[in-house]
Amino acid sequence: MSEPRIAVSIVTMGDRPQQVEALLASVAGQDVRPARLVVVGNGSPLPDFGAFPGLSDLSGGVTTIELPENLGCPGGRNVALAKLAEFGDVDVVIELDDDGLLVDDGVFRKVRELFAADPRLGIVGFRIADEHGETQRRHVPRLRATDPMRRGPVTAFLGGGHAFSMEMLAQTGPWPAEFFFTHEETDLSWRALDAGWKILYEPDLLLQHPKTSPARHSVYYRMTARNRVWLARRNLPLPLVPAYLGTWTLLTVARTRSATGLRAWAGGFAEGIRTPCGRRQPMRWRTVWQMTKLGRPPVI
Repeated sequence: MSEPRIAVSIVTMGDRPQQVEALLASVAGQDVRPARLVVVGNGSPLPDFGAFPGLSDLSGGVTTIELPENLGCPGGRNVALAKLAEFGDVDVVIELDDDGLLVDDGVFRKVRELFAADPRLGIVGFRIADEHGETQRRHVPRLRATDPMRRGPVTAFLGGGHAFSMEMLAQTGPWPAEFFFTHEETDLSWRALDAGWKILYEPDLLLQHPKTSPARHSVYYRMTARNRVWLARRNLPLPLVPAYLGTWTLLTVARTRSATGLRAWAGGFAEGIRTPCGRRQPMRWRTVWQMTKLGRPPVI
């Protein structure tokens, strides 16, 4: 792919106006201009970003979309992806959390170079670090997470900052909107790998992001359990489903200190078993072996 055309997608619930403005300023300061910018108001109104300093001259302009209800992060991102596919003039989309910040002005240039160099590159994951430069262990997409600066092929990516090949998305399909929150990155990663696309973790691509815990969300335990069951039911060969769910059940019981959290998790697990999970398309055993060689078999 020679000099892929880049777009940027940002989804916001309207509760972080200052952070969104700071993020847009960092987008405007990149030394490679995106062709398009799409901002989705996930159940919230949006200001007019079309005249935002440094963005008013984008070749494809700034597109704002206001949704009448919150569709969750994956659902909101799908709206932006559908609009970009409709435009048909973008090769790579960069998705950024609305409270993130690009502190390096060469991020888009590096993304363009990476995708131009490898036509089978489907996903590039950014490094996530707080304002002190610290990367949380859960933000390193590999089991051996002691060195967040180690780049290379991986089996997952971080939802806060990443880039997708639009060609890949046309083949794999978009985010699993029904997940609403948690594990949507894993679902998309597994589908991409099974379709023969590569995932690269590139720590030089930095998104500054406040240190947070996913458990801050009231629905965390329920949706984590429900979506993990859906993930297994949708994507894993049948013999691996009980191994995967058994492993994560043991880990959850060992790690969770809150009785309320465990009850919510158990309720979500039961919900995941009894409710529809979407289309089942189990990955090939070749993909299982590939993930194992990369150090992250799909049972842990």
